[in-house]
Amino acid sequence: VQLQASGGGLVQPGGSLRLSCAASGHISSIDLMGWYRQAPGKQRELVATITSGGSTVYADSVKGRFTISRDNAKKAVYLQMNSLKPEDTAVYYCDIREEVAGTLYDYWGQGTQVTVSS
Repeated sequence: VQLQASGGGLVQPGGSLRLSCAASGHISSIDLMGWYRQAPGKQRELVATITSGGSTVYADSVKGRFTISRDNAKKAVYLQMNSLKPEDTAVYYCDIREEVAGTLYDYWGQGTQVTVSS
């Protein structure tokens, strides 16, 4: 299974970006999908997750600005980012979790750079 993330780039404060992440290969049962980010010198942190039933969790720092969504048929997860701030600058990673016979497997994308700067 490989994940391909895209949609990052350079944007001015207050701007928007939409990240996409699609999986190739066979995944029997997708449990959880999510986005994480890592800024220089900092640990990777959760941005948002979405369950197979559509329940979402967001980091406090992005609530009201970011929206996570998924397309199960396409094995894809998306992150709409609005009202971007310089502190949102980071490499964003997507994660897809597969459940097989009670065991969970995490697959990670390669990361896409988001830079918010004037």
